Amino acid sequence: MKFSLLPPRDQIVTLMERIYGNGMTTTSGGNLSILDDNGDLWITPAGIDKGRLTPEDIVCVKPDHQAEGKHAPSSEYPFHRTIYERRPDIRAIAHAHPPALVSFSIVGQIPNPRIIPQAYHVCGAVGFAPYATPGTWELGENIAATFAQGFNVILLENHGVVTGGADLLEAFQRLETLDFCARTLIQASGLGPVQSLSDAQIELFYGRDNRWPEFSPASASSRERELRKQMVQIVHRAYEHRLMTSTEGTLSARVDPQSFLITPYGVDRKYLGVEDVVLIKEGRREQHKLPSRSVLLHQIIYRDHPEVGCIISAQSPNVLAYSVAARQFDTRTIPESYILLRNIPIIPYEQLYTTPEAVSAVLSKETPVILVQNDVVLTTGANVLQAFDRLEVADFSAKALVNSLRIGELKPISEEAVKDLETKFL
Repeated sequence: MKFSLLPPRDQIVTLMERIYGNGMTTTSGGNLSILDDNGDLWITPAGIDKGRLTPEDIVCVKPDHQAEGKHAPSSEYPFHRTIYERRPDIRAIAHAHPPALVSFSIVGQIPNPRIIPQAYHVCGAVGFAPYATPGTWELGENIAATFAQGFNVILLENHGVVTGGADLLEAFQRLETLDFCARTLIQASGLGPVQSLSDAQIELFYGRDNRWPEFSPASASSRERELRKQMVQIVHRAYEHRLMTSTEGTLSARVDPQSFLITPYGVDRKYLGVEDVVLIKEGRREQHKLPSRSVLLHQIIYRDHPEVGCIISAQSPNVLAYSVAARQFDTRTIPESYILLRNIPIIPYEQLYTTPEAVSAVLSKETPVILVQNDVVLTTGANVLQAFDRLEVADFSAKALVNSLRIGELKPISEEAVKDLETKFL
């Protein structure tokens, strides 16, 4: 899907469906806009159900502020117009009220995107705009003045969040990513002090090379075609279950001893297609495609572990809470958790970028899942379904563990019960 080729009306409807579907706004809340090259401003309407928008509902506001369409423009039109005037590089704006971000806004704290390098890469530093009455030009001035300082993501005091981008997809990705950070931080808050990344640590994220030599593959085998289809289906499920975001999460699958498939860099997980998946063979990438920046790590794991048929690295807020708080993830909650996950070690952040061989060395049949501090949960399996099952079970288990802290003391499975599970199932 080439999102940028959709008409403005369709882009707005498509992304509002995602925002509403992901629980980041309500029937009456939130608004999106696009500034066209000719100066037309396309914006969501006032008072129309955000869960059932159609392209015909979208309003076009001309440069002279005259609106065209069957509805009035959003009541927040003033701040959209003011932001565009103060930041000519911004061509699209997203505003919503995700509960996690509202929680931060009503206590006057800014969620820190430096907990995960990918999150900081997408959002950058986050600004804060003081409160003003919604729908007023005063609010527009407050927000625009903060955008004018160079921020692309702004938390609104006692209100919500506004993001801007070169296009609507970029604005949406910033909104979604900051919401991911807020949800992760809230889950981590009960586990211990949250660790953020230094400039030097974040810089490591940009040092990974995915521009490998290219090759033109021959016709795809039946196995390769089946794996491409299965990978896309699982990535879509991971996105729907909020185990991945539009910009974060990697899945690969072994085709044969010399090659594997991996998800691409820079393709929205929601719109991933079989043609986007990248074939890697003997250290070369499929022609005209960019693999995930994790491609070297995946290659090393496949080399070191012939039993591994699939690798998934993802950013589930429930599991990542343990990563950013550097707290041990206790899998001795229910039998399924321990059987599938075993003990989950936490790997130092730097190892992922400087010594991927050391990360691979931690994995084994007895250790199929690892956490990387301030980065990812990495699951492996003999096949795609097993690796994904482990990711889902890790997310469910982490959520249960975090929730248990609010109602009582954790009572893990006893050592005797663990030995019994190991004897019977492992």
